Amino acid sequence: MTENERITALDLGDGSPQSPETAAYFAKCEEKLGLVPNVLRAYAFDDGKLRAFTQMYNDLMLGDSGLSKLEREMIAVAVSSVNHCFYCLTAHGAAVRQLSGDPKLGELMVMNYRVADLTPRHRAMLDFAVKLTKEPEAILEADREALRKAGFSDRDIWDIASVAAFFNMSNRVASAVDMQPNDEYHGMAR
Repeated sequence: MTENERITALDLGDGSPQSPETAAYFAKCEEKLGLVPNVLRAYAFDDGKLRAFTQMYNDLMLGDSGLSKLEREMIAVAVSSVNHCFYCLTAHGAAVRQLSGDPKLGELMVMNYRVADLTPRHRAMLDFAVKLTKEPEAILEADREALRKAGFSDRDIWDIASVAAFFNMSNRVASAVDMQPNDEYHGMAR
C-alpha cells in the first residue's frame, strides 16, 4: 500500500499488524488470496475487533453450512446491492465471478439479481435476504415456508438470515467510514 492509498476516511492507524497473531493472519491472507483485504486492515487498529470480525466472517462464509460458498457470496452481494455498499459489492462481486466462473452473473448480481438467470432455489434465497434487509419486520412464516419449498432446511434458513444480517452490519460500517476496496478486486475473474 502506498502512502497516498487510504483504507477509510478515519485516522485509526495505517493498518499495520499490531500483534504477532495479526501479522500471521495477514501473511496467511497474502499466501491464500494474494492480498490482505482492506476490511481486515481497517479493523487492524484493534486486535480484539479484528478477531471478532474475522471469527464471525469465517464462521458464516467458510464454516459448515448447507449453503455453498457461492450461495453465501450471492447473499452478500444481493444485500450489499440494496445497501449500495461499494466495498462489499466490489469484493464480493469478485468472489461471485470467481466461484461461479461467470463474470456476467457477478455483474448482474451487483446491479439487480432479479434479472439474472437463477434457479428457483437461488431466487427464493435472495428474495428472503433482500426482504430481511429492506423490511425485517415484515418477515412471516410464509417467507420461511417459501424457503423450505425451495429445498432449504431450517438450519439453512438460519444461515441465510445470519449471512444477510452480517452483511447489513458490515455494509453500514464500510459506508460510514468510506472503506475502500483493494484495487485488485476490480480485475478479478473477468
